[in-house]
Amino acid sequence: MSESQRAPTDFRAEKQRRISEKLQRELGPVIVGLLCEPAVIEIMLNPDGTLWVERLGQGMDQFGTMASANAEALISTVASTLRAEITRDNPILECELPLDGSRFEALIPPVVAAPVFTIRRKALKVFTLADYVDQAVMTEPQRELICAGIQRRQNFLIVGGTATGKTTLANAVIDQISQVAPDHRLVIIEDTAEIQCSAKNTVMLRSADKVDMTRLLKATMRLRPDRICVGEVRGPEALALLKAWNTGHPGGVSTVHANDARAGLIRLEQLIAEVSQNPMPKLIGEAVDWIVSIERTQSGDRRVREVLSVRGHDGKGYIFENEETNHA
Repeated sequence: MSESQRAPTDFRAEKQRRISEKLQRELGPVIVGLLCEPAVIEIMLNPDGTLWVERLGQGMDQFGTMASANAEALISTVASTLRAEITRDNPILECELPLDGSRFEALIPPVVAAPVFTIRRKALKVFTLADYVDQAVMTEPQRELICAGIQRRQNFLIVGGTATGKTTLANAVIDQISQVAPDHRLVIIEDTAEIQCSAKNTVMLRSADKVDMTRLLKATMRLRPDRICVGEVRGPEALALLKAWNTGHPGGVSTVHANDARAGLIRLEQLIAEVSQNPMPKLIGEAVDWIVSIERTQSGDRRVREVLSVRGHDGKGYIFENEETNHA
């Protein structure tokens, strides 16, 4: 490598090192340490300055405090590093923490009384479906149903409320897909880098300010996918995904925010209604083969509540094949 080639590389490396050191100072040694703990799921700052951590299977615990001025400095550093802007007129920052790629959500006044942030730590390990059974999150019959559906190249919709572990479960399903169909080309679309995939033939697409999920789904059709996976459907891209699943690209996975299986399908209708006067329940019934709902119990543990086979829509409601036999 020539001197002229080495100089820009060295400059970028030095710049990244300085950014990393600055972020670590502003986060503080305790938070930096928590980001290295495999069991940590989320780290949160409340407006009163209290810091909270959630660990897998342990609920939330307060572990310290952070002054508003320190929080503002951290949020400003994250924004400037990513060439983003967070001001009173634009008080919400959604991005990835430059330090490790964890999901970072921050809010400042006037929408909150004082700075708030949440760090959803990027998973260091992909939990397999077998791990879910071993940890009593899923039953063996539920695992067998999911594996059979993957083998038959059917579509999965994973539903759950906030922080129930939808993405982690989607990662486990995608891991199983990569084992069952290692030669399949997977295209994975998301707005934040949370999905993990070990398949060799994988294309990861990320939405941006001027390129939304719907546009990415349309582009996906020209990328020769065998299976299409979407991290989470939140808007009109739901219709594009269902059409893709229903027109020659089956065997995918997506997640949606809902409290149970039936509510997940109704949520899809609501999202489709954003771009169509027809909620298209028959399309939903044809495109979605399985709904896997995951929930948090009163003790804070996660549990796969239902694995239901969707058989279609009869004009009155959705038809489920194994409605009585596949509850946890």
